[in-house]
This record gives sequence, C-alpha cells and structure tokens, in this order.
Amino acid sequence: MKIRHLFLLCLIAISATLSANGKTVIPITTDNISLIYKVDDKNGRLYQSYLGQKLSFDSDIAQLPLGNEAYLTHGMEDYFEPAIRVLHNDGNPSLLLKYVSHESKQLQPGVNETVILLKDDKYPVEVKLHFIAYPKENIIKEYAEISHQEKKPVTLYNYASSLLHLNGSKYFLTEFAGDWAHEVNMKETELAFGKKMLDTKLGSRANMFCSPFFLLALDKKAEENAGNVLFGTIGWTGNYRFTFEVDNENGLRILSGINPYASEYSLKPNELFRTPEFIFTYSAEGKGKASRDFQRWARKYQLKDGEKSRMTLLNNWEATYFDFNEDKLVNIMDEAVTLGVDMFLLDDGWFANKYPRSSDHQGLGDWEETATKLPNGIGKLVKEATDKGIKFGLWIEPEMVNPKSELYEKHKDWVIHLPNRDEYYFRNQMVLDLSNPKVQDYVYGVVDNLMTKYPGIAYFKWDCNSPITNIYSPYLKDQQSHLYIEHVRGLYNVLERIKQKYPNLPMMLCSGGGGRCDYEALKYFTEFWPSDNTDAVERIFIQWGYSHFFPAKSMAAHVTSWGKQPVKFRT
Repeated sequence: MKIRHLFLLCLIAISATLSANGKTVIPITTDNISLIYKVDDKNGRLYQSYLGQKLSFDSDIAQLPLGNEAYLTHGMEDYFEPAIRVLHNDGNPSLLLKYVSHESKQLQPGVNETVILLKDDKYPVEVKLHFIAYPKENIIKEYAEISHQEKKPVTLYNYASSLLHLNGSKYFLTEFAGDWAHEVNMKETELAFGKKMLDTKLGSRANMFCSPFFLLALDKKAEENAGNVLFGTIGWTGNYRFTFEVDNENGLRILSGINPYASEYSLKPNELFRTPEFIFTYSAEGKGKASRDFQRWARKYQLKDGEKSRMTLLNNWEATYFDFNEDKLVNIMDEAVTLGVDMFLLDDGWFANKYPRSSDHQGLGDWEETATKLPNGIGKLVKEATDKGIKFGLWIEPEMVNPKSELYEKHKDWVIHLPNRDEYYFRNQMVLDLSNPKVQDYVYGVVDNLMTKYPGIAYFKWDCNSPITNIYSPYLKDQQSHLYIEHVRGLYNVLERIKQKYPNLPMMLCSGGGGRCDYEALKYFTEFWPSDNTDAVERIFIQWGYSHFFPAKSMAAHVTSWGKQPVKFRT
C-alpha cells in the first residue's frame, strides 16, 4: 500500500511540474528517439524543445527548455532561413503561425501519426505538420500540408517539409556527391557559422551530381559504432534542397524539402499543397545503427516488394549494344539458361521504324518494334524465353523523346522546350511534359500497351537519361514556375496507375546510373541502378555509399567486362 501511495505522489508531482510549466507538450517517439515539441502559453507558438536519444521520464521532458520555433516563418522577428514564405492577396509578405491543436493516432500496427495544426491569427492560412513514427525501426517521416481560404491565390516562395534544430559543440556533415560513373563520393566537412546547401536543379534526372541524402554527426566526426548522428533523406523525384545553417549561438537548423528555385507556387483557395516526406533517424550508437534502422524500415514499409527476393538476369546490352536481331537474342537466351539466371532482359534498341533505333540519336518515343530487327515482335521473344524456362524483361525510357522521332513530329507540344530558342539536347534527347495529362496518358500507355499485347513481360527496366533542359511547358502557359513540381506529380500519377493495374510487376528505377534513388519513387520500383560503372572494385565503394540508406536488395548490379578482375571476383 505504501508503494502505491508513493507511486501516486510521484504522478501528482510530475503533473504539477507540467502544469506549472504551463505548456502543451507534444512528444513524437520511437523506441530510441524523442522529438519533443512545446507550445508557449504566452504567445501560442510551437517550439522544438528536443531531438535526441529517447527521454523515458515525463519529469525530464517537463524540465526541457522551450527551444526554437518549430516551423519558422518569413517576415516576423526571426533572422534566419524560414521554413515557409508566402505573399498574401493584399501584398503582405508575412506569416505568423500559432498552435491550434494536435492529434495522434495509430495508422497501422507499428506505425503512429501525430498531426499538429498551426494557423495565422490575422490571415486564413493554416499549416498541418505531419509526423509518422515507426517505433521499432526508429524512423520518423515529416511533411507539411499548406492551405488557405483567402479570396485569391496565395503565392508560396518557400515550403519546407521539415525544420529540425540541433545543438552540439560541433557539427560534421557527410554529403554524397559525384558524377556519371563516379557516384556517391562521401565527403565529411565541419560546419561553421553560415549556410551550407545540398541541392539540385536538374528536374527529372535530379540526382546526377548530388544524392538526396546526408548524415550529420554531432560533437565529433561520424563513427561506425559510437556517437550521435542524424541520417536524413527526401522522398521526392525532382529538385530538392537541404539547408544547414549554424547561427550566432552555434545552434544548427536543417531545412529539407523541394528546392524553391524557380518554383514559386500559386496556391488557390482551399487547394492543399502537400510537401514531400523528409525521412530521418537519430542514433546515439553511430552510423551502423542508423543504417540498419533505415534498411530494416525500407524493406518492411517503403521499398516495393521489400521483403521478397529479387531475380537474377542476363542483359544483352554489353554483348550487342544496338546491333542485334531476333536470332542473336535467342542465342543469348540460351546462355542465360546455361548460366541458370531467372530472366533475359532486352535493353535499348528494339523500337521505332521511321527512325529505327540504331543509336541514341533517333527513335526515342516511338514504341513499336523495329520490323527489320524483330520481324515477329516482342511476342516471339517472350515465347522463346518462356519455352526455355526463363522470364523476359524489357528496357523502356517512356518519359523522353528524340527530336528525330515520329512522336516529336506529331506532338512537339508535348515536349518541354522554350519558344523562340534553339533547342539544347542532353544525350540527344528531350523530356516529355508530364504536367500535361495527355502526356501522362501516353507514358502510362507505353507500359499498358506492351503489357496488354504481351502479358508475359515480367520486368521493366525504366530508364531516364536526361535532366530537364529547355525549361518551358507549353501546357502550363502562364504558370511556368509550377513546372518542376507538376512534372514530378505527373510522374507519380503515371506510376500509381501502373501500380494499381499491375501490382506484381517488378521494375528497375534506372537513370543513367544513380540519377534517381529516392524513397518516394522506390514505392513503385523493386530496385534502382546505382551506377553505369560496373567495375567490381569501384562498385564496392559506390554500393557502400548507397548502403548507408538503402538495403542491398534495392541495388541492381551487373557482372560485365568493365574492369580487369577475375570473373569470380566480379560475381
């Protein structure tokens, strides 16, 4: 009885402490992480009090300082980079967000969501901050929903998915940057006062130079099995930006989201602008634990078929390049059978007739079989593979077009290109305008028509070899600053339609090597192509870099003639 009374007294004392503080406390937690928000009872605003190793006692939480404002706005008293910047109908460029309410619920077993509602008390603008926590995997997703009820559109200039505050004696940022065939080079740099940005403005093949993930170590350089580290990535298959700002008191702010460059967004009344998900974990046990948490979460929740096995395949590309015919491909299938792999995959060069695809200069966009190469079509190859006891896969690049193609001649208005300018080509091609619903139908139809005609196709290698150039949308007309955003949304519309109709269809997210590797796209793809560099030694370092965030089964790898190592080592 005495123990029970003592327990009750402790609870009363804790309640008194929280009450005396006079602050609403909003905890977002996993098994190892606490992210704590508090509301100031004096000004009604939301603050981040803590991010770090899990706090187990309410008394510890009650004693935390108020901290820094959770979702900083432009135009008021803050002196640093804002999370959100708007322009109202009357020309007022300020926003002041105050706490209204919050709610927490279980989305599914092992997944919890907390939503915090903030509103401006002078203008009808609101922001909902969403936090989805995976307790056992120690992963937290964060995104924002922005809306308003003003009479005319409001212009959004900045719209971060996440703003996190950290406090340490020192900060060490590891970025993953490179170029074609030399991806994800890891470089660790100490952050000092001011800003460091990691971003891309490439649009479609967004990650060509800078990968959309980072790790941040506090107090000392990142170690494998010790120390405090934050791992972060963005789920967005387009322009992103991470901003790291150390202030005058040595506090660090990390802003993550869509890159606002050339992307002012005119938000209509009652329209909802949802930002991409920023996905992160915090480890007090070094990089190893953070990486294992990310991989475990990805396999269970995010990667398509993440807990299923992957197929082995034989690809004809380095054996034939564009020079093949039906007989040559059937002979390579026999080699696939001898090797014991699951599938034969036909790469680039199988399509177009007016401008046959004999190089990367023509034919892209014309997705009918080249009659001179494949007189019996893809159906003959599917049947040959099936008869030999293997599956058949196919390379496509449906978002792109060569100017030398029938598609370009018939539908130049479907192509992203500037009026009154000479066209600039990257790899002899241009990007189709996926902000246009007709183009979305066309790109979806590339897959749907092939699957309808040849249901035996078991796999697609979906390539994307060009960033957006000639940046102008004939469809969007007077809303050109929406292009980078609506193009990505259009891609997701296409991928979602494919997923709904063909839920069990495996696809590889290929993009000239490493050009796409984000977790929003990987909801639709079973794996991605880390690099065109297949040298076995160099692939060790490339795949090690990616492995900080991605499980091994998400990384497609080929044994090729690249490099001089023995075949056994390459395998």
